Amino acid sequence: MLTGRIITVGIAGGIAAYKSAELVSGLVKAKAKVRVIMTEGAQNFIRPMTFSALTGNAVFTDMFADNHGGVTHIELAQNADLLVVAPATANIIGKVANGIADDMLSTVILAASCEVVFCPAMNTVMYKNPVVQQNIKKLRQLGYAFIGPNSGQLACGSTGPGRMSEPHEILHHIKQMFTAGDLEGVKILVSAGPTREPIDPVRYISNRSSGKMGYSIAKAARDRGAKVVLVSGPVNLPPPEGVTVIKVETALQMRRAMLENFPDSDVVIKSAAVADYRPKSVSDKKIKKSHDPMVLAMEKNPDILAELGRMKGNQVLVGFAAETGKLDEYARLKLRQKNLDLLVANDVSVPGAGFDVDTNIVKIFNRNGTVIDLPMMTKEEVAKHILDLVARYRSEQSGE
Repeated sequence: MLTGRIITVGIAGGIAAYKSAELVSGLVKAKAKVRVIMTEGAQNFIRPMTFSALTGNAVFTDMFADNHGGVTHIELAQNADLLVVAPATANIIGKVANGIADDMLSTVILAASCEVVFCPAMNTVMYKNPVVQQNIKKLRQLGYAFIGPNSGQLACGSTGPGRMSEPHEILHHIKQMFTAGDLEGVKILVSAGPTREPIDPVRYISNRSSGKMGYSIAKAARDRGAKVVLVSGPVNLPPPEGVTVIKVETALQMRRAMLENFPDSDVVIKSAAVADYRPKSVSDKKIKKSHDPMVLAMEKNPDILAELGRMKGNQVLVGFAAETGKLDEYARLKLRQKNLDLLVANDVSVPGAGFDVDTNIVKIFNRNGTVIDLPMMTKEEVAKHILDLVARYRSEQSGE
């Protein structure tokens, strides 16, 4: 994915400069060729020797140094696949937005022919300053990209937006920039949301699934060139553009839609939370309240995922498991019993990993026995990790 890519990392003078060491290390581990440019201010927070040791390359600090050969700033600007500025302070953002090139980093940015990504990091008040916001808006309009910032506690003690995105988040975004189109033409079937099992015309049994995870997967797959069919239970989410959406309510309706679309699919990602049981009988009239206890006789719904596992040939089949304990044990059992290639498991009792939130904390189990343990991240980021593994799995299947 990043093997052989030439990535230049620009480090400006902010306390978040210490995070850049982890970012550079991650890029090197991903087999990118990394070159580092540091401003004079950045060197007050972390020494160039750190990055030289991590990359095995000289660190560029002086616009007029004569020990690199050639026209250094032009070579750095023209011979890179990507330029990442992390941290991007208000100062460097302001310089570039106004065409100022008075040091090595600002000069290289303005001369760059590759994509430039800024990772802002600054005090909340500074970040919210209208001048800074105008500079960011101007750069976005000119085609520069931004990652973050996050909200949280800052070095100055205040809390709010301005915290540089974590190195693993930036690294993931960078990887995504080089994977666009890697699923071009692949037919991906995704299920999302809950099902509703009716009791009478006004009542039903359901669960707390919001559909956010499945919708994030569908949109991320679309962005990577896939042809996506999304089978969706009832959710309060807008249908993703460029995705074929099939709306269902009950487990039986979802089963029918999945079976109809399964044969034409290359990849199936079943993130829907399907009800395990449904009322054995459904009243055609509202059941009136009485003094007597109400007893519902229930019957099992079909196990859609297991059924797809029995049918699958060369398709890649991805399942989900929402647990409240013994996560690894149950995940490995489900992976094996349902003939899955990948299983995404989370403990929904953990804050930030449950239903109807924007984040998730997952473990991804591979049928080859490997397990990837991801930290808390947005569901959009989890979706990208899942699709990375799907793309890799398909590549391994085809022997590429």
